[in-house]
Amino acid sequence: MNFDFYMNDVVQTSRNEIVEAGYTELKTPEEVDKALTKDGTTFVMINSVCGCAGGIARPAAAYAVNVATKPDQFVTVFAGQDKEATERAREYFTGYPPSSPSFALLKDGKILKMIERYEIEGHDPSQVAYKIESLFDEYCK
Repeated sequence: MNFDFYMNDVVQTSRNEIVEAGYTELKTPEEVDKALTKDGTTFVMINSVCGCAGGIARPAAAYAVNVATKPDQFVTVFAGQDKEATERAREYFTGYPPSSPSFALLKDGKILKMIERYEIEGHDPSQVAYKIESLFDEYCK
């Protein structure tokens, strides 16, 4: 079995799933800086290929684009794949350790809050979606 081909397929499927949900994929540090320094609110999904990303985080992220109160933009970086872009994004998440999958909400380039892996793993997608929606209600009005 060609494991590289299999992993490439898994990675591409994971990328497609979040982009099709309405997120803009950021693959370079420059794209990250441009997106995260925009005025307004930005929701970042730190994507990964782990089971809790596929079974919990991405479904919750897809739900988030359809709520009434939401941020100005939805973006994503892919941990373990687009390493430089992910590292640059994490520079904006001061006070939070690296975590994937995870979510970050920023305003005018400054971190407001994160939903870290420990708040995703072992939870139901609807519980995580509720956390996301609560963040939006608090910070995106």
